[in-house]
Amino acid sequence: MKSAETTLDNLSLPYESLLVRQSKSGDADAFAQLYDAYIERVYRYVYFRVTDVMTAEDITSQIFLKAWEHLDRYQIGSSPFLAWLYTIARNQVIDHYRTHKQSTPLDETLALAADNSTLDDDLQNKYNLHVMRNALHFLTEEQQQVLILKFIAGLPTETIAHTMGKREGTIRALQMRALKTMAKHMEKEVSL
Repeated sequence: MKSAETTLDNLSLPYESLLVRQSKSGDADAFAQLYDAYIERVYRYVYFRVTDVMTAEDITSQIFLKAWEHLDRYQIGSSPFLAWLYTIARNQVIDHYRTHKQSTPLDETLALAADNSTLDDDLQNKYNLHVMRNALHFLTEEQQQVLILKFIAGLPTETIAHTMGKREGTIRALQMRALKTMAKHMEKEVSL
């Protein structure tokens, strides 16, 4: 186990494995540490997919509840625990849209304006997000998923490949095509 200086945001795999083992044996405190370590990243992923705060909060709580209820299904060492959480998250978002019979909205994405930004900065950020949102419409579902996992969730290519059940080369190709498509569309938008 790592020293006490190890932060939950940077769980090492051995420490994560220890917490998962303890959680699997019914230790709610160990699961709470995993929850604290990953809640923000999972929430950001969900929010980016549903873009409604209340819905994102509900789905995120469902994800962790499902993870707790089905910990016996997680195979320690097969993939990072966070990748398993993203798989549950992806399925929960899909279930949400099946239930509500909607397509995944891309009209609303993260508004990442700084708290102390000026009105001009805010307007520029909103315009940039609008252009990005429009560009996302031109991507396939898989391309969107890769970009979200890579740039919003911050996952490495290997983990994205494992999460999506694809090879790393396929993930890199999806990412490259998605970025080219977005850049092409954003270039057209900005030049108008």
